[in-house]
Amino acid sequence: MIDDTRAKRNVKVLVMAQAILGAQMPLIFLIGGLAGKTLATNICLATLPISMIVLGSMISATPISAIMQRYGRRAGFFVGAMGGALGGAVSAYGLFIASFPIFLIGSFLTGMYMSAQGFYRFAAADTASDDYRPKAISYVMAGGLAAAMIGPQLATATSMAFVVPFVGSYVAVVFLNLIGSVLFFFIDIPKPPVPTADSPKGRTRWELITTPRIAVAVICAMVSYALMNLVMTSTPLAVVGCGYDQAQAGYIVTGHVLAMFAPSFFTGHLIARFGVEKIVGIGIAILGLAGIVALQGVQLENFYIALILLGIGWNFGFIGATAMLAGAHAPEERGRMQGLNDLLVFGGVTMASLASGGLMNCSGGSAVEGWAAVNIAMVPFLTLAGGSLLWLVLRKPDTRVA
Repeated sequence: MIDDTRAKRNVKVLVMAQAILGAQMPLIFLIGGLAGKTLATNICLATLPISMIVLGSMISATPISAIMQRYGRRAGFFVGAMGGALGGAVSAYGLFIASFPIFLIGSFLTGMYMSAQGFYRFAAADTASDDYRPKAISYVMAGGLAAAMIGPQLATATSMAFVVPFVGSYVAVVFLNLIGSVLFFFIDIPKPPVPTADSPKGRTRWELITTPRIAVAVICAMVSYALMNLVMTSTPLAVVGCGYDQAQAGYIVTGHVLAMFAPSFFTGHLIARFGVEKIVGIGIAILGLAGIVALQGVQLENFYIALILLGIGWNFGFIGATAMLAGAHAPEERGRMQGLNDLLVFGGVTMASLASGGLMNCSGGSAVEGWAAVNIAMVPFLTLAGGSLLWLVLRKPDTRVA
């Protein structure tokens, strides 16, 4: 029996990192669009700061993965935290001088942290046994529960702390990154061995991405994350646009982020018991249900229920897809495959984030019509993910790549 003592220690460190450093993401996603709206000359660009974060994450994914492959997880996580701190400082400065371009640069730099955070789940699996791996991934994701409570509350407490709205929130982001980065001194994941001439090379990126099981895992991860981002980015604008105040938007986002991470305490157990394909399929179905609820009206209960379902669907779909991917490539393929995966996932999230502002603010003449457009846009992508997963399940077992 494999001893998971080291893996469990790493999970504890990563859970705390998810809670402390991860708090900046719900904070920024809550206020980013509202802050952007105060600076943008065109209302359709209000969510562009969120899109720049995701774009920065997409572009950073491959370099940070390469740093981790060469120098270890700790080095990559430090780079991400310093990028997050710098991004918070530049964003605060951009707001202070009322410069939308500088604010966007800060948002882009923040993407470096978001990219590094995405590797927490893979780091949890590095030293774990096959049996413990899904649980390790889900436990680390569960650290987002604390982030879900800290982030929105911190946004409420700091958004008006300075004369210029939202500057205080970005100053808080700087401190979250500086304080949280200390945790990485306690992580214990061996550096990957330096490859020699006779080391296994593994498959090329093309061979990896055309492996059926890997391809479906990436598609499901892309769709789960992109649709969650599409809807969540528009939510504060929709809630405020429908006549509610920022505090109510904050409560809804808090409920959503709690729903994203609360199931993580048992998602790994469900995967181990019922199989990863079933859990991913359930996640995709719940995402669809979230869209249906959102289209039924713009009462507060509709927002709450839709966003809670959106969080649960993301949890099952994304954690399931991560577990599927983690078991489908060899150790020597880890750097290139995980970097490629997050490049593609955050590429999809970037497009969703860019589309979110346009759909919300420029589809029809009201917030109600914009909110409906956002949720209707989910349909083709849910069809893609569901269809690809069904195709994988129906393939003959002897042709399926584990």
